Amino acid sequence: MSSRPLVLCLVPSTSPSPMMLELAERSYKDDFILIHGVKVADLSQNERENVKGIICNDGFRCSKMRVNREIMDLLPNLKAISTPSAGVDHIDVEEATARGIRVGYVPGHFTSDSVAEFALGLLLASARSILLANEIAKSSDAAQLANILRSLPSSQVTGSTLGIVGFGNIGRALTERAKGFKMNILYHCRTRKEELEKSSGATFCLELKELLTASDFVVLCLPLTPETTNFISAEELRIMKSTATLINVGRGGTVNHDDLTVALQRGVIKAAALDVTDPPVLPKDHPLFNMSNVIITPHVAYLTTNVQQLRCSTSLDNLKAGVKDEELLYSVN
Repeated sequence: MSSRPLVLCLVPSTSPSPMMLELAERSYKDDFILIHGVKVADLSQNERENVKGIICNDGFRCSKMRVNREIMDLLPNLKAISTPSAGVDHIDVEEATARGIRVGYVPGHFTSDSVAEFALGLLLASARSILLANEIAKSSDAAQLANILRSLPSSQVTGSTLGIVGFGNIGRALTERAKGFKMNILYHCRTRKEELEKSSGATFCLELKELLTASDFVVLCLPLTPETTNFISAEELRIMKSTATLINVGRGGTVNHDDLTVALQRGVIKAAALDVTDPPVLPKDHPLFNMSNVIITPHVAYLTTNVQQLRCSTSLDNLKAGVKDEELLYSVN
């Protein structure tokens, strides 16, 4: 058997992305052997002992798969776990740390521009009813089209108030784009960013309530932590403007979806645009799918070709360092 260690690619589907495979074969073939399309339990004893790394491929976070104690128990010589995402809630980091296993991630600033662009796209699509207009244009009788379009719900974005919850890399990137629409920008986060306020023109809201009551569009850019779980629920939705739109490009679990559904059904808020949901894949009969004032996309805000290449190479670099007992480029432990 080759002296190169094995690296197991865990994927929710049958195979990793072609980009990941091509990059691993071209640039890392001397460092490890990437195996995929097989469950950990189906590996031979010899193979399990030679697996030194795990890489979580795209789509892993949106599945029910987890890198947990049971998987680690089957791989006694595991040294590193690498994910191409900024979030690591699909990995039992505490258990990995206790076993001396390094956990690598890809920093959020790699994807902040892409996510900010998408957030603004969701905002515009919702405010200007772009998806509905597209549907009308493709399906309606031409003679009725003018009358329908005149009644199309649409709100001007220019000059409106944008509330950003979470003022990290994505929130700041979104601010730069919102300035082009002359938006009044508010932000709420744990720590005030006074230096950034000077360059961005954003106004800090110490209390979340202050931001929610004043904003026409509320964009969530929050990670999922015990403190941010159900951060937006019935109480927060109730104090938002009835004409407001909620946009989430952070993590689905930061919003209580039952409360959001009720709020939309009762007109507590005007609309929602969600790139992330809880669960990550909603049941097909979920009521949000039947609402014309709701846009849902399958966690694709970060997906651009150049970002994908950077995420793949960084996660493989982390893995390469980990199996060689070297410092990871980006590690959570």
